[in-house]
Amino acid sequence: MERKSISPVLSSVLLRCLATLALLCALAGSSQARAQVAESAVGGNQKISAGVLGSAFENNYGNRRLAGFSAFIDVDLNRHYGIEGEGSWLHWHQRDKVYIDTYLAGPRYQFNYIGRFRPYAKFLIGDGKFNFPYNYGYGNYFDMAPGAGVDFRLTPRIDWRMADFEYQIWPGFTFGTLHNYGISSGIRVRLF
Repeated sequence: MERKSISPVLSSVLLRCLATLALLCALAGSSQARAQVAESAVGGNQKISAGVLGSAFENNYGNRRLAGFSAFIDVDLNRHYGIEGEGSWLHWHQRDKVYIDTYLAGPRYQFNYIGRFRPYAKFLIGDGKFNFPYNYGYGNYFDMAPGAGVDFRLTPRIDWRMADFEYQIWPGFTFGTLHNYGISSGIRVRLF
């Protein structure tokens, strides 16, 4: 039995058909390849922002109302998750020289924008300093502060923190658990 070989003309045509088929497959698959450049769902968008707030709080130690200011730093790890650090100094409207300072940090979750509004929720923990009446003494206490708020975008770098609500729980306070709640408002500026 004799083997027949493919003629050179037929092999050239077959090779061109295979090359054309491979090229068409590559071009058809390239329309799907553009999806690979999309932004990652969990990476990117890291930002650092800082801001100052005017604050008004009420606590259940003698039903006192205090006012002051707060400063904060937000580190956004991606579009939704971040970390917030905050210091508050509530020294105005003192009665009997009672004032409160807090230094808190914890996770923050930002929801999607609704127009120019961006709501968020947070849970901060840290140290609360309470100055007792007439400067008789002060104490540092563990403080937990769940909270929520909403930012309003003024420019790509500046937000108005319209409302930042916190409910502080001081479980180890000297005279039983202390509850403070308050609202703050101010400006947030993106640094990086």
